[in-house]
Amino acid sequence: MKHAVCLAAAVLLAGCELSAQPEGPSPTATTDGIEVASAQDSTLRDLLGQYTTVRLDADLSGLSDSTRAMLPHLVAAARAMDDVFWMQAYGDRDSLLTGLSEAARRYAAINVGPWDRLDGNVPFLAGVGEKPAGANLYPADLSKDDLLAAADLYPERDLTGLYTLVRRVNGQLVGVPYREAFADEFGRAAAHLRAAADLAQDSSLARYLRLRADALLTDDYQPSDLAWMDMRTNPLDVIIGPIETYEDGLAGYKAGAEAYVLVKDQAWSERLAGYAELLPALQRGLPVPDAYKTESPGTDADLGAYDVVFVAGEANAGSKTIAINLPNDEAVQLQKGSRRLQLKNVMRVKFDRILRPMAEVLIPEDQRELVTFEAFFGNTMFHEVAHGLGVKTTIDGAGTVREALQDRASALEEGKADVLGLYMVQQLIERGEWDEATLEEHYVTFVASIFRSIRFGAASAHGRANLVRLNVFEEMGAVVPESTPEGTVWRVVPERMGAAVEALARQILTLQGDGDYGAVDRFVREYGRTTPTLTASLDRVAEAGIPVDVVFEQGEAVLGLEPADPLPPATR
Repeated sequence: MKHAVCLAAAVLLAGCELSAQPEGPSPTATTDGIEVASAQDSTLRDLLGQYTTVRLDADLSGLSDSTRAMLPHLVAAARAMDDVFWMQAYGDRDSLLTGLSEAARRYAAINVGPWDRLDGNVPFLAGVGEKPAGANLYPADLSKDDLLAAADLYPERDLTGLYTLVRRVNGQLVGVPYREAFADEFGRAAAHLRAAADLAQDSSLARYLRLRADALLTDDYQPSDLAWMDMRTNPLDVIIGPIETYEDGLAGYKAGAEAYVLVKDQAWSERLAGYAELLPALQRGLPVPDAYKTESPGTDADLGAYDVVFVAGEANAGSKTIAINLPNDEAVQLQKGSRRLQLKNVMRVKFDRILRPMAEVLIPEDQRELVTFEAFFGNTMFHEVAHGLGVKTTIDGAGTVREALQDRASALEEGKADVLGLYMVQQLIERGEWDEATLEEHYVTFVASIFRSIRFGAASAHGRANLVRLNVFEEMGAVVPESTPEGTVWRVVPERMGAAVEALARQILTLQGDGDYGAVDRFVREYGRTTPTLTASLDRVAEAGIPVDVVFEQGEAVLGLEPADPLPPATR
């Protein structure tokens, strides 16, 4: 029976290998030493120059021997998510990488495919067509209307489920559960999670790892999400599995596989404790009618700082995040709240190597000293906290906001968290609850970071959200472009920022609560656009040689660890 299931899944994957893939080239490459063999290679070398390499190191000296021994197993489990995400984003990794030049292989590894994630998914290899809107999660020629029509006709096929691939068999659309489509990869990851659990000295971490291993084999993630919310004293953390829906540009339904292996910064985490308790009061004070703030955000939430030691799958494709807010399950959020993880080592290097140099180019000279790491850290942290505000279910009770807004949901949610995070800063500074940076520092740092995120590209939910925000702020006179001999700089007008923040927060919260896809689509299309002035500004940043983002040098060698021995795939 198992053989028959795997054979059927292999057919439905339409060419994607189900067996364990050989490791592709590491996404930690720099442009140094690349031999330029063609004009295309020269272009690719320039594209590689958009990334700077960061060594993902962390202080492991405070870990016990047993806890330290967990890390190779966690890294091995994470590597399996690389294999799965390649199948979800592109298909057969080896068929793409074989025969490519060194530069092409490196850039394909960074992008997990032949489409440039920093340039709206434009193909960077000759002869490659446009990226399908649904990547390899659906048949390439499937339209959204056809998907939804089939889902209505055949609800038992779970065509719009988070954890199914959609394939055609004999002309019919069918859903292939992830637990079958990626049985070998998820089985291998589950085996390593269980091996790590056997070494864990923290009981809550061990329980979570075992439940997460079960989830990979059953597609039932809620028990492990609830267990993850209960962890408080764990020195290590791992986020693993199909989680975010960014890769699904067709309908926003399908979760992409990813993983983070993290070491907790206990001192910083203690400093951040307590802010989640303020969520109910902040929810009541949101600048929208009561109908849009009836939900009570959970206060049993965790706000902590971590150093990243390994990243895989969707989390390692193109631009990298500096903070995490999970779980995404609306029921878990309402019951338990969420955990907000600040990725301190990644945040610090992005500030030093990208944000500060960009401010020297794009921010007026008299405001540049207002761009501070403390404000950057605070804005990022409260962005993650703000994901818990607003509503998760449309006000007419027809379903979740994510279901109603489909492929527009991610960009609008990121925009909500950004603007509500800054709204929270305003409120907390006024109440005396936050004094790490001044309000003016938060405003100017926030605007400088808009330009950093816009460079992630229009294909990124974060990139689109930042375009919307910049255009709204400029329209309201809160950000004003000024001409200088060197080019345009962007002045923040502090006395207008408060009103602009509240107005944009009100608009986004209302759009989410109404669940009106057409209204959201029009809003994003109207404001999620570039202008000649903005394009010229970003060109100046590129000419200054400031990288867009980072790639990670990571793994067992960086951590000074021996790789874990291979384990047979786990079964249910």
